[in-house]
Amino acid sequence: MPSFGLVSLLLCLAATFGFLNHRYFRLPGPIALLLAALTVSLAAMAVDPLLGADTVRDWTREELGHANLSRVLLDGALAFLLFAGALHVDFETLRTRLATILALATVGTLLSAMLFAAGIWGVFRLTGYPVPFIWCVVLGAILGPTDPIAIAGLLQRVSLPRTLETVIAGESLLNDGVGVVIFLGALEVATGSAHASSLHFLALFVLQAGGGAALGLATGGIAYAAMRWVDEYRVELMISLALATGTFSLAEQLGVSGPIAVVVAGTVIGNAGMRYAMSETTRTNLATFWSLVDEVLNSLLFMMIGFEILSINFHLATLLAALLAIPLSLLVRLVAVVLTTYPQHRHNPKIAGAVAVLVWGGLRGGISVAMALSLPPDVAPREALLTVCYAVVVFTIVVQGLSIKRVIRSFYGAREAASAP
Repeated sequence: MPSFGLVSLLLCLAATFGFLNHRYFRLPGPIALLLAALTVSLAAMAVDPLLGADTVRDWTREELGHANLSRVLLDGALAFLLFAGALHVDFETLRTRLATILALATVGTLLSAMLFAAGIWGVFRLTGYPVPFIWCVVLGAILGPTDPIAIAGLLQRVSLPRTLETVIAGESLLNDGVGVVIFLGALEVATGSAHASSLHFLALFVLQAGGGAALGLATGGIAYAAMRWVDEYRVELMISLALATGTFSLAEQLGVSGPIAVVVAGTVIGNAGMRYAMSETTRTNLATFWSLVDEVLNSLLFMMIGFEILSINFHLATLLAALLAIPLSLLVRLVAVVLTTYPQHRHNPKIAGAVAVLVWGGLRGGISVAMALSLPPDVAPREALLTVCYAVVVFTIVVQGLSIKRVIRSFYGAREAASAP
């Protein structure tokens, strides 16, 4: 876990950069923090040769190693961030697009993972840095899912038709569980702890996804019942905290998907709980509290992503592979979105705009970086996988995140997007 000193430093830097951005640059908050951290990291890399040693870089690597971003995110912050995002999901709108969301989150994620694996396997061979195909599948699973944390920040800054916004948010909240299942299964095969088997992957998916959804319904139902019995916002806030952390921890102990369990539990509270179990005072305080939690953790996370560049050893072959991986990831996303959504919505005159927004708005983020950093340190292609992952994540957050408004306006227009149902 991060030391108190590191957390303090990150918060001070986030506050400073946030102030400067609000005062002078007016960039979206998370993107501004990521760019600021990247700038500081690149400056450190430039200063070290002048000092005759990797003094700054070694210190930063040591601190980030102690922080262990993969464990902080996958075992800690993720529960809070997913719960905060799920509170805003409207179940009625979700239900109308459930088939599309499930298709994108399951078939689309699997297609993205496998197509990217095949493509990046060829890219690595082309650049003279061959990586075994099974490790390319691991990388495909890492970059297959869109990131709910980055997506949530995106949706706060743009105006979209409500149904399309629900599809983007719903997919990002659910596909992490699918991506983690593929990642764990492929990692077991790659490290020799399991044999490749479609039945093995299917059983793992049913256990993780089905078990996680059932657990989230159960714990969300218990929390909902408890909230109906009290009318004290402090107690209900404590119940929501216990629900997020307890559900995620229990899922880990039971061997089911913690992300899916927390999303389902948060959706129960965000819909039934908000409507029928809370007073207006509780609703206001709960929304404010979880918005603040989301903002603080997002700030820390994007700062840490920016500084993680110092922990990667770059080589010419892997850098070239990373550059080629960026257009590959966009092409793979396009194919996956078209194949999973076009059969259902081929008669919709807005299908082209929806596909464009789904492709360009398919951001990757901290969860992908965390999974990549969790790879065993003795794995030969680890640095290559990290480099490609980092390049794709930074491109989607910075380039796609900053230009998504133009894509939306070119298909919908500002007024139409804001007023569409």
